[in-house]
Amino acid sequence: MIVQKDKKVKVHYTGTLNDGSIFDTSENSDPLEFTVGLGQMIPGFEKAVEGMKLNEEKEVTISAEEAYGERDETLMRDFPKTSLAEDFTPAIGMVIGLSDNAGRTYPATVAKVAEESITLDLNHPLAGQDLNFKIKVISIE
Repeated sequence: MIVQKDKKVKVHYTGTLNDGSIFDTSENSDPLEFTVGLGQMIPGFEKAVEGMKLNEEKEVTISAEEAYGERDETLMRDFPKTSLAEDFTPAIGMVIGLSDNAGRTYPATVAKVAEESITLDLNHPLAGQDLNFKIKVISIE
């Protein structure tokens, strides 16, 4: 059986940055499960698993464009400190969750802390980076 669009797959994976550091892995946990073609995964990951066979392993590099996109400097936003919880002390590099009106949460990284405001980077933390994956298909339905 071969992975193709509309097939439910389970994979084990390890994702690394170009410096070799691991940013995510399914090792020592449940495999990642998704249906190919539904947009549940970054585009490059879906493309990488399409055509793989059961128990096949491969290593791929996914360009930033096919992963979380390039960095967008227009996604740097200032927020007044008065909009923060009173007991919250922001620090540069801290990742916080912002919610939209539909209740979805998005990661934002504190880029700058000033007297009256903080600057948040609304880019995905992996935006602008090529990602390396080791993938093994363990189930195809």
